[in-house]
Parts: sequence; C-alpha cells; structure tokens
Amino acid sequence: MDKICLSEEIYKMIKFFLLMNKQGQIRLCRYYEPMEIQKRTLLESDVIKKCLSRTKDQCSFVEYKDFKLVYRQYAALFVVIGIDDAENELAVYELIHNFIEVLDKYFSRVCELDVSFC
Repeated sequence: MDKICLSEEIYKMIKFFLLMNKQGQIRLCRYYEPMEIQKRTLLESDVIKKCLSRTKDQCSFVEYKDFKLVYRQYAALFVVIGIDDAENELAVYELIHNFIEVLDKYFSRVCELDVSFC
C-alpha cells in the first residue's frame, strides 16, 4: 500500500513535458494527467506565448494557473515542464539539462530534426 501512495505522489509532481521550437511548434509532448484535446491545445498555446515572450534575462520559472512552468532554451529548442507547486524548480531545471545531455550523446549534437523524426 505504501508503494501505491508513493507512486501516486510521483505521478502528480510532473504534469506535462513539452519540447517546442522558436516558432512555437510543438515537437514533442507528454502529459502525465488525463486532459481533453481542447484543453491541451489551449494549454500549449498559452505556454508557448508565456515562454517565447520572455527574455533570456528573466527567470526560467513561471507561475501559471495552479502549477509552475520550468523551461530552458537550447539553441532553437525550448524544453518546458509543468510541475505542481510542491516540486523543486531547480531539480526540474537540472532534469531538463540532463535530458538534453542524453539526447546530445545519443544523436551527437541534437537538433530539432532529431527530435521531430525519432
């Protein structure tokens, strides 16, 4: 029973994972909570507007509705993770960096096309 409670807590900390380009096109998305297609589309467009409108000098943590957005830009790619309020933003920021490092090792210089056609 403890394992079930623990897995439910882990399940709730990351709400979604988005990978998009500078033009605002979603290249990869993964949702960890059920959501209707219309709500996903609205969420993605809002997240794109929020992240692309920010400058490089601004913080990479944004509060949005009932959760936080943690994003990081790598060349033309933006990685955005939606988390709940209790999650550590710096840990998720590091997770994004580790994810990109793994992609970079696998593809040896990852680019948008690698992600689009994998």
